[in-house]
Amino acid sequence: MLVLNGALLFAQNTTTVNPVLDTVKAKWGRIKIVDGAAMISSNDIIENMALSKEYTTLIGAIEAAGLTETFKSKGPITVFAPTNQAFDKMPAGALDTLLKPSHKLDLNYLLTYHAIAGRLSARDIARKINSNNGQAIFTTIAGSRLTARIDTNRNIVLIDENGGESILSKFDIQQSNGLLHIVSAVLIPKPRAI
Repeated sequence: MLVLNGALLFAQNTTTVNPVLDTVKAKWGRIKIVDGAAMISSNDIIENMALSKEYTTLIGAIEAAGLTETFKSKGPITVFAPTNQAFDKMPAGALDTLLKPSHKLDLNYLLTYHAIAGRLSARDIARKINSNNGQAIFTTIAGSRLTARIDTNRNIVLIDENGGESILSKFDIQQSNGLLHIVSAVLIPKPRAI
């Protein structure tokens, strides 16, 4: 049981690590507990991610890239959000390089590769996969392609342009300006030709 602003929240125990707990309706919107943080559907994507210590790297990168207003915009936007642990899987020094002011455009490109215009639920993704012979292709805000498929464990897997894979570990977290899906790895687009 969790008390949030006077509301009692109950959750079922599950076997997954850091589960998204059941949605609870409150006067300010629907609440989901994600990685220990109560994310409220009336908050925007940035406001909700800022509530959890699991997304500090992503929030810092969004700020460094000058994209805060993009992810706070009216939308709707669907964001595939890597956790701090997902960023830790990147090659040593890669994130530090991207965070340098001279690489702001590269960082912007990487982060917008994790977003799709519109509200795209896990069910919408699965339907498109099933209606397209087991694979669906989406165009990200960065203008690059992201592929999705369902693996043998029935997980939705996103495949970046370099063949890297990331699993949707938590999904359909309602935001005032779209949907948030948590992914297990950072998605890397192919470098853009100038």
